[in-house]
Amino acid sequence: MCGIAGVVSFLYPSVNIEACKLMLDILEHRGPDDSGYLFFHTGARHNVEISFFLNLTDSKFKDKNSLIPVWDDLDVKKELSEHDWDLFIGHRRLAIIDLTYKAHQPMSDLTKNIWVSFNGEIYNFNQLKQFLREAGHKFKSNSDTEVIIYSYIQYKQKSFEMFNGMFSFVIFDNFKKKLYLVRDRYGTKPLYYTYYNGFFIFASEIKTILVYLDFLKYSKEIDYLGLFEYFTFQNFFSSRTFYNNIFLIPSGSYLEIDLLEKNYVIENYWDFNFGNFLDFSNKKDYEENIYELFSNSVKNQLVADVEIGSYLSGGIDTSAIVAVASNFIKNFKTFTIGFDLNSVSGIELSFDERNISEYVSFLFGTEHYEMVLKAGDMERRSVLWDLVYHLEEPRVGQSYPNFYASKLASKFVKVVFSGTGGDEIFGGYPWRYYKIDHKIKFDDFVRNYYFYWQRLLSEEEKEKIFKPINHRFKEFYGLQVFSNVFRNHPLYVNDVYESVALSFYLESKTFLQGLLLVEDKLGMAHSIETRFPFLDNYLVDFALRIPISFKIRISENIEKIDENVNLNKKQEFYKRNKDGKLILRSAFSKILPASIIYGYKQGFSAPDASWFKGQSIEFVKKIIFNKKSIIYNFMDFNSVVNLVNEHFEGKRNRRLLIWSLLNFEYWLKIFIESNITKNYIKK
Repeated sequence: MCGIAGVVSFLYPSVNIEACKLMLDILEHRGPDDSGYLFFHTGARHNVEISFFLNLTDSKFKDKNSLIPVWDDLDVKKELSEHDWDLFIGHRRLAIIDLTYKAHQPMSDLTKNIWVSFNGEIYNFNQLKQFLREAGHKFKSNSDTEVIIYSYIQYKQKSFEMFNGMFSFVIFDNFKKKLYLVRDRYGTKPLYYTYYNGFFIFASEIKTILVYLDFLKYSKEIDYLGLFEYFTFQNFFSSRTFYNNIFLIPSGSYLEIDLLEKNYVIENYWDFNFGNFLDFSNKKDYEENIYELFSNSVKNQLVADVEIGSYLSGGIDTSAIVAVASNFIKNFKTFTIGFDLNSVSGIELSFDERNISEYVSFLFGTEHYEMVLKAGDMERRSVLWDLVYHLEEPRVGQSYPNFYASKLASKFVKVVFSGTGGDEIFGGYPWRYYKIDHKIKFDDFVRNYYFYWQRLLSEEEKEKIFKPINHRFKEFYGLQVFSNVFRNHPLYVNDVYESVALSFYLESKTFLQGLLLVEDKLGMAHSIETRFPFLDNYLVDFALRIPISFKIRISENIEKIDENVNLNKKQEFYKRNKDGKLILRSAFSKILPASIIYGYKQGFSAPDASWFKGQSIEFVKKIIFNKKSIIYNFMDFNSVVNLVNEHFEGKRNRRLLIWSLLNFEYWLKIFIESNITKNYIKK
């Protein structure tokens, strides 16, 4: 797990050397163990074959490899200043596999013409390495990074489909004068980009791009369509961000930059397809395959040269991970976040899952650690400030418990497992899935589904809230954003199976993406790597082909439950139906007790509905009921207050809206009102 960054100068002048240095400095939390700077004169701007490069590191890492020049050397600085560099690729490393200098990045092949800067893990790298050795390739390290290089040399873009892991990386092919920016199938590792005034800039984090844009005198602007998109879905369903002209490369895609033609295109190489169902003779065959594939996934993801642990909620997903992992690692470390429930009532009394987690820890003999959060822990300025700074844009749900969870885990391990992905792939949200009872045109299906789907604000509420920028709001079409999620859609949706399969697709392309970005950024805020055993390629490929009726009770007509508003109904639904992830529960019944297999599905959430109108009410009012808050440059004060008062008066659960408003205010303070570059230099 690392941080990557880069700049392409299509025109003149040369890339800004000092800005490139600062780009990596600001990524230090993603990679405190090493740094690498690659400056290239590619010859592309002069249309000549002559090219040369300079590969550097920081002085504090000189002892790792004495052969690599260091940034502070006077001769190096002279060399940097005397040449025209049209390409920069940078790397900050969190050392997980092969801790030696041989795994330094950016890394090249023996000819120094193919270079890679890589963030993530390739779990099948040893298998691929064997194939590549048989094809005649030689390796100098034990890292998975080198496998990416020679896989690309052997198979070109086809290699991207072969990697079983989580990754974002950049490959520079000096022979073709092309760069490839690649993200994994599921969007586990982020990679952002922008094109501005002849410069193409990319990085693992948005703030890194902003640092370079500061040197270009870029005037920071909010992407209003991105703002409306977030306050529709509490997420981004497109590649937009809160920042004008800064985009996220889609999952399962690569962006190809042609330095000679001075352009770029995005190609999709993989997508979810919940169809082409298998026809096994009996249910037992599915269960046995799931268990074997999942066990192999956990085993493969235990590969590391540092210590590994796991989050443990007491739910089926993390419990299954711990059950398998504890077979391979004695005293496997587990981590749980609990909540102080002294001021909590109703359904939120079940939010603290420490008792269940402790039981699972006892069953499998783990070395267990816990942290208990109180209402005031969310209010701490340092926490909200750091959380919003690292998230860079709000995503799904309240994420400060995740911030504390990664902080806890980072004290003991460098890699931590998460259960994210199990719900999206195996059907963990049966109350969300949209069911039809007859054949319907796709456009009608999407329109009906859009209004069925839970959202942060209704169309009418958004129109009132964004009154100060209503002229911008008229440009936003939420239904179109929703419809655009469905790639290569059919003309008709023929039956309930197809409609639910499309619901699975939507959750996997949107909600899962948001969860993964939160996990990545808040883990990296504390310099730890988060891994996802449910997102193993072989397991997912199999799960996509399991009939929908084996995952949820497809025949039952279930009323829609807006879990953002009525948590009680969600729990009542599950107690009554015991629905969701049916085949997964059966498959794991051999390793987990019935109390875990059929326990209530909670999800990782703090009891904020109670805290926001109880212990934290003054904190919320201080920001949201303050007319001087920055959000009111974009929002109507009275409309916002009226909606928030619905929560305080117990009329409606507005916890997610309140959290989103707090996030937006802090985001504006950090990224719009402040100067990231100047603040970092001062620090």
